[in-house]
This record gives sequence, structure tokens and C-alpha cells, in this order.
Amino acid sequence: MSTLADARDIPVNFYRPDPYIRTPRMRSPEYVQMSTAAAITLGLVKGWMHRTGCTHCLNLLVTYPEGCRANCSYCGLARHREESRDYADRNFIRVDWPTARYDDVIERIRNGADQGRFERMCISMITHPDSDEDTAILLEKWVKAVPHIPASILSNPTTMDRADLVRLRDIGAQIFTVALDAVTPEVFERTRGAAVDSPHRWDTYWRALEWAAEIYGPERFGAHLICGMGETEQEMLEVCQRIRDMGGHNHLFAFFPEQGSLMEDWSPVPRDQWRRVQLARFLIDYRGVRVQDMGFNGQGQVTDFGLDRQELEALIASGRPFQTSGCPGHSDDEISACNRPYGDSSPTDIMSFPFALSDRDVAFVRRQMAGEDIGTFDHDGDV
Repeated sequence: MSTLADARDIPVNFYRPDPYIRTPRMRSPEYVQMSTAAAITLGLVKGWMHRTGCTHCLNLLVTYPEGCRANCSYCGLARHREESRDYADRNFIRVDWPTARYDDVIERIRNGADQGRFERMCISMITHPDSDEDTAILLEKWVKAVPHIPASILSNPTTMDRADLVRLRDIGAQIFTVALDAVTPEVFERTRGAAVDSPHRWDTYWRALEWAAEIYGPERFGAHLICGMGETEQEMLEVCQRIRDMGGHNHLFAFFPEQGSLMEDWSPVPRDQWRRVQLARFLIDYRGVRVQDMGFNGQGQVTDFGLDRQELEALIASGRPFQTSGCPGHSDDEISACNRPYGDSSPTDIMSFPFALSDRDVAFVRRQMAGEDIGTFDHDGDV
């Protein structure tokens, strides 16, 4: 075992999560965590991703030995895990998040380690007393050093006020997003509010979205929404419409139980529900269809997408609604730079496609929408 791993106070340049060694003490803004996909893209971790060579967004996460002070029931970073795993060793959206010196990350980008593949950088905040100030420091350093790659902020409204949003905009944040996640007050309270001893509040998150609409303007803010935590399709899409009416966009995640979270025994979102919501969200965000134009049954499931059948079939055939939704890249506002490879599913059953769909992929998606219990990668099955 290396001296580097044994001593918590010796500076490190890169740390890959390992529960079998003593975790070095790493703290933002000197250090940041990054998604495994980003680490692979930068050449810091060996590996490959099924059918995609990289992620087009450098997803960063502020980090502190004390960890996140919230206790969201679906999150691998939640406070309740501190007895079982150091913060820097916890998984988040299904993957490990290695830690590196921020200056080294910037230097790698400036030297072309990503081979020009990053189209966006995003700083994700956590619930911690230092998160607001450190996020501003990280952002300012980024826009000065790497001005050609736009920056997004995934915010923590619980610790922020309106002036914080203005400050981040003035420093150079291009897009501001809010991880609302739960789309009804009841689901929010049950999964990330007082019911699970967590500090987040429904009204606080909506207030931040209203501030973002005022401060950043249309097309420059949005919300993360998780599909499959107990809401109906209609409830999900009504929130999508509300955010779109404010001028924002909706970034969908399929619920997939996070190992070590309080909801690790929950079932993933049903595939047919997810595909209907993906398609309807795309129509709301990019085709001008309103939720009021759609039809729903007694269970709140979509029965009519409010679009001419021929147009709808052509859109399904394009596969675009089923790609990962998030902040856009350079060339196409409808396709996310933040493609988050396999952040909400496995490569054998892809929920959010991190690449353009093939005809075979679309055929599997159609079967899922029809209610078939089938994954998107079947060695023995025929389309």
C-alpha cells in the first residue's frame, strides 16, 4: 500500500475511490470530484464506454471530508452513509467519482487531454456551508482559464439566496439548473424533505427556479427531474410544462435504485412509463406541444401525445426524444452535451441513450412503449 494512500494529510493529484484504504482528506476548491466518464475521457481512468467514446460534459462535484449534509433517500451521497463509507468513496448516479486537484484538471483541458470532446463543464453543488463560495471560486477560475467551454451550475437552492445566482451569472455561468428531482410536494417531502431528516423544502426549490428565470432568462435555466419515484406521468409532465412556460428546459433521469441509498430496494421506473415521459417531455420542450393537448387515462398515463400520428412516428423513428436530456452542446440545442453515459441504467438496458439511436435501438424502444418487458440489448432476441 502506498504512502499516498496511508496518509490523509499528504497532497494527492488524483484519487480513485477505494473503500479498502484510508481516504486522503481532500477539500474544494483545491480538489474536485468528477464522473467516471469524465475521468475516462481525460485519460485519468482506463476504461471504455459501450458504444460511446466519451462524455461531452466535464461533470464536476464539490467535495469535503464532511460530505453532503442533506439526506435525500435516493442519493448515494446522502448523510446517512457516513458511518459506512467516507464521502469521497461514495457512488453517485451509479458510478464512482474520482477526485483530482482542480488546477491539474484545468491544465489537462488546456493541454488538450480531452481531444476537444468536452463541449460543456458543469459544477454540481452539495449541501455544505462552503459550497456556495467554493463554487464561485471554481467557476471564476474556469472561465478565465478555459473560456471556450461554457459552464453550467447544478445548484443547491437550500443554501442560496438571489444574490448568489446573480453572482454566478456575472462570473460567467451560462446555464443555471435546479435539481428539483421530485415533482410533487408529497414525493419531495417523502424523498428529500423533513420526512427523511433532510433540509430541502419544495417552496425553496421553486423560488430558486423563479429567480433563475428572472436572472438567466429563457433557454438559460432548467430543472433535473427523476421519473419513477411515485408520481404519475401526468404529474411529471405538468411540471415539465410549468418549467417550459417559465422559459426553462427539463432534464430527465430515470429512477434507478442507487446502491447504499435509502431507496436501494425500490424498483426502477417501468420502461413503458419512462419512454412515454421521454417522448412527451421532448414534445413540450422542443415541439411546442402543450400538456393540455395530451390525453391521459385514469392512472395518469399518456394515451394521446397531442401530435399528428405521422409526425409522431417520424419523431420516434429519429430516436432524438430518447437520448439523454440536459444542457446543450455546441451544435444542436436539442441534443445534450451532458450525455451522462449509463448514469441511470446499465449498458444492457439503456434508459437514457448517450448516443444517437440506431434503427435497432428504436425498434427496442417501440416494443418497450408497447409494454414489452425487454431490455435494449438482447443477445438472443430478435427485434
